[in-house]
Amino acid sequence: KMRRLAIIPARGGSKRIPKKNIKKFCGKPMINHILETCEKSRLFKKIHVSTEDLQIRNIVEDYGLKIDFLRPANLAEDKSPIMPVLKYVTTKYIDANEHFDQIWLILPCCPLITSFDLINADKLYENNNPKNKLMAVSEYPAPIEWAYKKNSAGILKTVNPGAFERQSQSFKPYFYDTGTFYIFSTEDIVKSVNAGDGNNFIPFEIPFYKGIDIDTKLDWDNAEKIYRTL
Repeated sequence: KMRRLAIIPARGGSKRIPKKNIKKFCGKPMINHILETCEKSRLFKKIHVSTEDLQIRNIVEDYGLKIDFLRPANLAEDKSPIMPVLKYVTTKYIDANEHFDQIWLILPCCPLITSFDLINADKLYENNNPKNKLMAVSEYPAPIEWAYKKNSAGILKTVNPGAFERQSQSFKPYFYDTGTFYIFSTEDIVKSVNAGDGNNFIPFEIPFYKGIDIDTKLDWDNAEKIYRTL
């Protein structure tokens, strides 16, 4: 049986939305939504919330999930990359003689992700080259060739002159990282260096609204409105 470890990183130091990971979202702590989604998928041998924050730990354990160990302070700074966190958690379990075939990184602030998304992503991952990784992505809503940038005077200039002469259908689609979930092999994590490598991901496409980036009150309010309509 496939042994999967879900790692949900939840620092306590959110700046733009204080205590974002445990703030009430549609009636319950934000992180509880993804915990329920993970459990409902029935994919995971273990779900680990990686946090240094005692309040987050208490809320997670009140939910019913025991946190085996806290995250070291040096891996919980504002600019700490996520890959060393995954490596720390994975090796900590290996040292305790708990081994996994897959390591999933699942972000705590993606309440619109469903258990079916996780199940379908797992099927896609297992049907591909095991040396690849998987990332949940969405397609850019417009051709990136139509992008503008500001010059030194603050005036917009086209990044690709002449691109507007072509119809949108003539461009290949491009995708962006939704910041929701990822799948790695244990070997990927253990052998990773620094922030890791952003290449060779299998794309698992999700609708843009499921990957809404919740960084402002407006983002939060919009996500709650979408959540209530589903």
